[in-house]
Amino acid sequence: MVPRKLLSFLVQSAAVGIIAAAVLIFILPTTWLQTTSKDAANNTAVSNQSNPFSYADAVSRAAPAVVNIYTKKLAAGPRRFTTNNPQLERMLRNMYGRNIDRTVTSLGSGVIVTPEGHILTNNHVIENAEEIEVFLRDGRQLTASVVGADPETDLAVLQIHTTNVPSITFGTSNPLAVGDVVLAIGNPFGLGQTVSQGIISATGRNQLGINVFENYIQTDAAINPGNSGGALVNARGELIGINTITSSKNGNSVGIGFAIPIGLAQQVMSHMIKYGRVLRGWVGIRVQNISPQLSESFGLTEVGGVLVSGIVRGGPAYAAGLFPGDIIISMNDQIISEEKQVLNEVIRVSPQETLTVKGIRNGELSEWTVEVGQRPIYGSLTY
Repeated sequence: MVPRKLLSFLVQSAAVGIIAAAVLIFILPTTWLQTTSKDAANNTAVSNQSNPFSYADAVSRAAPAVVNIYTKKLAAGPRRFTTNNPQLERMLRNMYGRNIDRTVTSLGSGVIVTPEGHILTNNHVIENAEEIEVFLRDGRQLTASVVGADPETDLAVLQIHTTNVPSITFGTSNPLAVGDVVLAIGNPFGLGQTVSQGIISATGRNQLGINVFENYIQTDAAINPGNSGGALVNARGELIGINTITSSKNGNSVGIGFAIPIGLAQQVMSHMIKYGRVLRGWVGIRVQNISPQLSESFGLTEVGGVLVSGIVRGGPAYAAGLFPGDIIISMNDQIISEEKQVLNEVIRVSPQETLTVKGIRNGELSEWTVEVGQRPIYGSLTY
């Protein structure tokens, strides 16, 4: 038989347990449990942002500003006659001429970058075009005019005149990194707007022999004929590059495509809108890298700098006192170690501004102040 005191203790313990359970069920869910559920939801949201299951939101932000471009241009080609008689064909060619101008159509893509209807695209998309038609995603078809073109970067700016123009957001706040997810939006093979997905494979690609000024984003997102001039966007739908070319013998995508970074494209665009062309610095020198053999012949203790191998008589560098045989080691305090750096430093300076050049002449340190001129239209053999 259970003692009375023990029985009383068991009854009291059971009562306390019931009361505690009631507190957990009816009181804590409104505070602690709600907080826990909010934390779980927040963690899920963060996870979805860093590892999205879909890029539909990014596409919906960027795609309305990506346009299809169709151009018409005249091209000379052989005149053809529908005859199986070679002698008659030769006679007709002699009578009516061997060549005839034909209308050739081509396709490409572009990106609307301002509410005023300015469109960034590639120069090779619209080069020598007689007519340029732009198709917006909402179905509108408009004629575009050329604001400016720059073959040296393969960029061009067009403009359409209409209302309610969707413009893209620039992605300049975060630095690009290898491995970042990117989306290429354009008009491949004339199929209409298409999206392909990949990653940034490399940045700062140059010396490819494609253009004078090269600083490409490399990506494995599919870039095919017709994608040229289209948008390369990040996972937030922000524009980070203008798709330009693919590294392929047949022109089709092989997982190596190149895009012009939006920072460079913005600089070129601002000049085109303001001046109708890009204004770049020029000093009128030709340079070459210094090999170990040249370094030894000049008595240099280290291989560095570049050799001035030619100079334009009467040009800015000539007026400042530079001569062939001088060795340039820095420009505006930026160390120069190879030829390409000279071009990049010179074009950073606007015409009529000054460029401080430091170098070596006859084994002694020298310094020259050069008043920078304007780079000739469509390039020069000198910097």
